[in-house]
Amino acid sequence: MTPADEAFLRRTLELAERGRRTAAPNPVVGCLLVRDGEVLAEGWHERPGGEHAEAMALRLAGDARGATAYVGLEPCSHHGRTPPCADALVAAGVARVVIAALDPSPKVDGKGLQRLRAAGVEVEMAAGEVEAAARRQNAEFRTFHLLGRPHVTYKAAASLDGRTATAAGESQWISSPESRRLVHEWRACAGAVAVGSGTAVRDRPQLTARDVDPPAERQPLRVVFDRGGRIDPATWDGVVARGDAGEELAALAARGVTSVLVEGGATFAAGLLAAGLIDRVALFVAPLVLGDGPGVFAGWAAGSLADAPAAVHLEARPVGPDILLVAELREV
Repeated sequence: MTPADEAFLRRTLELAERGRRTAAPNPVVGCLLVRDGEVLAEGWHERPGGEHAEAMALRLAGDARGATAYVGLEPCSHHGRTPPCADALVAAGVARVVIAALDPSPKVDGKGLQRLRAAGVEVEMAAGEVEAAARRQNAEFRTFHLLGRPHVTYKAAASLDGRTATAAGESQWISSPESRRLVHEWRACAGAVAVGSGTAVRDRPQLTARDVDPPAERQPLRVVFDRGGRIDPATWDGVVARGDAGEELAALAARGVTSVLVEGGATFAAGLLAAGLIDRVALFVAPLVLGDGPGVFAGWAAGSLADAPAAVHLEARPVGPDILLVAELREV
């Protein structure tokens, strides 16, 4: 794969993000059509039932004969709400297709590649960091199909010494306004936002996407995990999950939820971590030192360094005065 191929594939990942809020339960996908080094058209998938990225790019290009199609995810090969993209690329006379990552869903899972190659189209798969970035981009979609549950991100804000509140329990606000705005954007993208019963009783959180531009088209499902029966379902505008966390996550998947943003509390998150049900930790580290106080995962401790969950991928970036650490605990 040439440097130009890699650059075009990275552009498809940028385009895919345009569907981040609305594409679920479908994946986010971008497509680029290139001929003789010139970009003919760009496409992306916005929502279920709408054009797939390849179909949009082909429509905008008009004539794609002899072109190379760059796609962030393997083109589909089955009839769903829209026709197969692999067939559309063949019919348009595309000569070459470069794919960032395979589609793990049972209806595709390599069948798109087979369809293209059977028609004489040259197919090349990415490897290395581009492929890894494409897989991370669709971690929610991949987790949904490979593990049968939503992808789970645990979000928390902590001081430099890892405290989520003062010893007296004061926690609003450790993180900056910029960090809190970003969390609202995450809510606008999530299928569900979840808390434990302690947080629900103490804070009565709204768990809605506010302060986002443009305004959220839909709100995430509000979920409280409450095995102890502390919450009256009649008073909670959302789902009250009474069973074990793994079963309840599977039930959310059955409702089409592909991603869950867990916002509290630390004891609930510790239980999920111990059960191996947290896929990503997003930690806002504020420039504060609080001393004594609760930690990010309360009531849980690794038995040894060898047993401690470790990030398979870690990114850090500033958000206002805070530093956002995003740790992937699992790659699928």
